[in-house]
Amino acid sequence: MINANRINYINTALIILSCAVAFVIPFELFLFSYAVLGPLHYLTEIGWLHKKNYFTKGKYDFIFLIGLCFALLFFPALAHLAKDSTFVADVLAFAVLLALIFALVKDRLYRTALVALSLLAVAVVNKSPAYLLLMGIFLPTVIHVFIFTLAFMLFGVLKEKSFSGYLSIAVLIVCAASFFIVSPESLQYTVSAYVQKSYFQFELLNFSLINVFHLDALSKTSEIFSSNAGFVVMRFIAFAYTYHYLNWFSKTSVIQWHKVPKKTLFLTVAIWLLSMALYAYDYNLGMQALLFLSLLHVFLEFPLNVVSFAGIGKALAGGNRTAARVPPFQGEG
Repeated sequence: MINANRINYINTALIILSCAVAFVIPFELFLFSYAVLGPLHYLTEIGWLHKKNYFTKGKYDFIFLIGLCFALLFFPALAHLAKDSTFVADVLAFAVLLALIFALVKDRLYRTALVALSLLAVAVVNKSPAYLLLMGIFLPTVIHVFIFTLAFMLFGVLKEKSFSGYLSIAVLIVCAASFFIVSPESLQYTVSAYVQKSYFQFELLNFSLINVFHLDALSKTSEIFSSNAGFVVMRFIAFAYTYHYLNWFSKTSVIQWHKVPKKTLFLTVAIWLLSMALYAYDYNLGMQALLFLSLLHVFLEFPLNVVSFAGIGKALAGGNRTAARVPPFQGEG
């Protein structure tokens, strides 16, 4: 418990630090975190998930998730569809349904039937704007880095029942809410041309969040760099991503750097350094080069997300069977 309390207090400090910096330089903080912390996070988490068999009941279940991610980005016959928001949302929705099956169902007959039903469900579901926003835009971004991280923390606290754990969750929620409540005029700033050019691939996320929360009536995505609503949403996004990464690296007992084989550690560091070099040379080139790895870690984490939410349900109901399969940490993503 002493170690858990120490980690909880460290995370509380990291939450406050991320929040403070996000208030002042949100766009710059996001670009830094995404380029420097992001790639190392993808590499180390995928390695850790592999050791845990991706929290699925089948030995090779993860291959199907990798296949979906690969098809979404690279399969030539689907390349033109990848530009279709409906197709992207459907692939992500199907991946989530597969994760539910892989994490909770072992019987092959049931699995086959459920996979068929999942395909049918994705095919016939109403492709409303809400569905496209939720599955195609928010799921692999803010839901992944904020909602899932919050869920992991909650499950850890429900197991520990420690004051430090409840405190970290309370601080996380308060900090996230503060961006929408506190809007200091003195902290509005000019976003440089380089930052705007580097961030343009995420503009739709900000624009969509502004519309969902009815913060403003923007006519074009470029207004996120000059409007108060744009700053409000960007502060939240930068905070969520930065803490998401820092939370993972604070779990040294999970990553266990000292136990990673030297060859694996060397390869990880080499890829990380190369990725940062790409981002430094051309930020958008770095994003394109790392896109598959970034999206892959989202796909491969879905079974863990399922197991964690199931664990929360068990904990709230007073059970502990699922708890045995959930990793001993309070947050990731």
